[in-house]
Amino acid sequence: MPLAQIHILEGRSPEQKRQLMEEVTAAICRTLGAAPETVRVLVYELPKTHWAVGGVPMAELTRR
Repeated sequence: MPLAQIHILEGRSPEQKRQLMEEVTAAICRTLGAAPETVRVLVYELPKTHWAVGGVPMAELTRR
């Protein structure tokens, strides 16, 4: 049972997240030969205050 865990910043629409899950599932099925019903995709949304690049939270970087 393949399991993909994806961490993204908050702010994407439900449709974007659904499309992401569908396309990741399709890629896993195509690459590993897994049946779609055996694939699990977990999407974790993080607030911009909990994600840093170079030690600077994204909330600050996007304000610049």
